[in-house]
This record gives sequence, C-alpha cells and structure tokens, in this order.
Amino acid sequence: MPLPPDFVHASRDLERFLLDARETLGHATTHQTWYSVLGVFVTFRARLSVPQAVAFAQALPPLLGAMFLYEWDPAQEPLAFAPRAELAREAMRFRIEHSFLPESAIEDVAAALWRHVDRRAFARILDTLPPEARAFWALPAET
Repeated sequence: MPLPPDFVHASRDLERFLLDARETLGHATTHQTWYSVLGVFVTFRARLSVPQAVAFAQALPPLLGAMFLYEWDPAQEPLAFAPRAELAREAMRFRIEHSFLPESAIEDVAAALWRHVDRRAFARILDTLPPEARAFWALPAET
C-alpha cells in the first residue's frame, strides 16, 4: 500500500497554506503567520473537549492538524465560547511578543483554511460541533 498523498506532500501543503494565510493576513513573513494561525487555533481549541479537538484536527491536512494540537494540555477544561470580538482579542494576546494579528484574524485564518482543507470533510466535522464552533470558522458571507 502506498503512502497517503496527504502525508507525502505535507510540507508542501503547509508551506502553501502559510503563504496563502500570510497574504490574507497582510503579514510580511510566514513566521508572523505561523504565530497568528497558532493564536487562532489555540483560541478555538480551548473551547473544545478532547474528542472534539482530535476530530477537528483529523479534518485538517496533517501538519495543520499537528499545529492545531501543538503544545496542548488536554487536561484543561473547555472554555465557553464568547462573542467573536472577544475571541479575536484573545487570539491577539497569544504570545503577544510574536502577535501581528489584525482584528479580522479569525475571519482571515478561516478564509485561508477553507481554501486548504477538504471542504466536505471540514464541513462534516463542523456539523458535529456546537453552533458557536461552526460560527467561529464561518466565512463572512455565511455569518
């Protein structure tokens, strides 16, 4: 059985995502973009149970799934969802010394992410999550 293509091309796919997200976020480097995406991921992940977070990560390309789970403490109790503006501020505070997030960070990362996932698989996993989780990743036309 051959290696799954998603794993064979994982580095290339991550680079393409980071370049796309960099453009969408208006960042100068993919290093800034890495921390911006990570801040959005951490903000979202903090509101999921362990099974929900693992299922969400599995709906992402392999290295984005690993990034989503990076440095996670699964023993942490999930937080409640908050209004989008509050969630954006929380993401902006993530590793503040590396934060370059605009106020539109969640929308920007969501737009880039939707361009790099299997849209059906991603929508399927979002359909299993609470409405606030689906709203977090909704594209502006969907909100």
